[in-house]
Amino acid sequence: MNKKIGRIFKGDKVIWMVFFFLCMISIVEVFSASSGLTYKSFNYIGPIVYHAATILFGVVVAVVTLNIPCRYFKLMTPFLMLISMVTLLWVLVAGTKVGDAGRWINLFGFTFQPSEIAKGTIVLAVAQILAAMQRENGADKKAFKWILWITLPACLFIGLENLSTAAMLFFVVFLMMVIGLVPVKQLAKLAAVIIFVGVFVLSMVMLIGHDTANEDKQLTKTERIDKKGKDEKSFVEKVFHRADTWKSRIMKFGKPAPTPQQYDLDKDAQVAHANIAIVSSGIIGKGPGKSVERDFLAQAFSDFIYAIIIEELGIVGAVFVVFLYVVLLYRCARIASRCENNFPAFLVMGLGLLLVVQATFNMMVAVGLAPVTGQPLPLISKGGTSTIINCAYVGAILSVSRSAKMKKVKENVADMASV
Repeated sequence: MNKKIGRIFKGDKVIWMVFFFLCMISIVEVFSASSGLTYKSFNYIGPIVYHAATILFGVVVAVVTLNIPCRYFKLMTPFLMLISMVTLLWVLVAGTKVGDAGRWINLFGFTFQPSEIAKGTIVLAVAQILAAMQRENGADKKAFKWILWITLPACLFIGLENLSTAAMLFFVVFLMMVIGLVPVKQLAKLAAVIIFVGVFVLSMVMLIGHDTANEDKQLTKTERIDKKGKDEKSFVEKVFHRADTWKSRIMKFGKPAPTPQQYDLDKDAQVAHANIAIVSSGIIGKGPGKSVERDFLAQAFSDFIYAIIIEELGIVGAVFVVFLYVVLLYRCARIASRCENNFPAFLVMGLGLLLVVQATFNMMVAVGLAPVTGQPLPLISKGGTSTIINCAYVGAILSVSRSAKMKKVKENVADMASV
């Protein structure tokens, strides 16, 4: 029996343990945080059954992916790049909108986010470029150009609807270039350009956007459109059509924290109830399923699930979740160090960074260290596309760990033979 299980769950055992714990935490906490969904649907068990089924399917995807030899990932890159670019353009033209963001594509009744596919595809392509253009003293100077040619268009298309995802993806690519020993001068120039572009985008957002949080001084979005006319919007306003949301989030984050008496629970509901959840948690929390703020947080099962985890599991649970992501990144680094070839090493580090950086963003938002971004907590938050694709990323990491483990075994056999 143990041998049969071992044949299915191959690869790094520590990664599997981290994956298992994250999935278990997800099922328990999403079940607790989905009270709003159960109330709306009058179905107590339905949302968690759907989420558990999604995770189970994700585990199957991870197992299938880990059985794909790493060399075949290279062959998939051109097809994934084509699919990513087509779907990213598609979502800009005819994407399904939720709120003011059009990030989803509805295809045959199945809704997914192209940005989730594009993130892993870009990491895969960058890993391939860095591996192919490695020299004795680091990456060839031309690698920098090729990486930007691939990354910038994808980040631009993603950023028009989801700026935080685009920024996160570019940050991961930048870290991969640092790991891949891209010349320091090129990285320094890129950092300077990023600062300039960041200041420009921030200026445009603050200039064009309206602080919708201050409803007493600003008109609603519908009133502004009616006043100007739908056809009178400039090209810049169309490009920065989410400027209102971005500016509102920046303004909220930039303001000094109000006292409890000054908090407006209607305008600052998400941040306010997340803070209440955290400060009322204590060391060990209220216990699984005993959250109070889940009934007031609009995205308790997604964007702010870390606040619910802290409320129910306390500081101990919060630290344990952080520890799991740290272990995940550490094991990715260990796997990369054992890889015989450059491509799997860069791939496993890129995917590890992608998961951990996103988790860091989400947790920082939940505890008030970053403005609201809408990033889910990988492998924990409720989701369809994101959950399945994150499981595929874990499967790819496990696939690399298999080949790295085989290399270590061969080295040990060779050492014994030489003795």
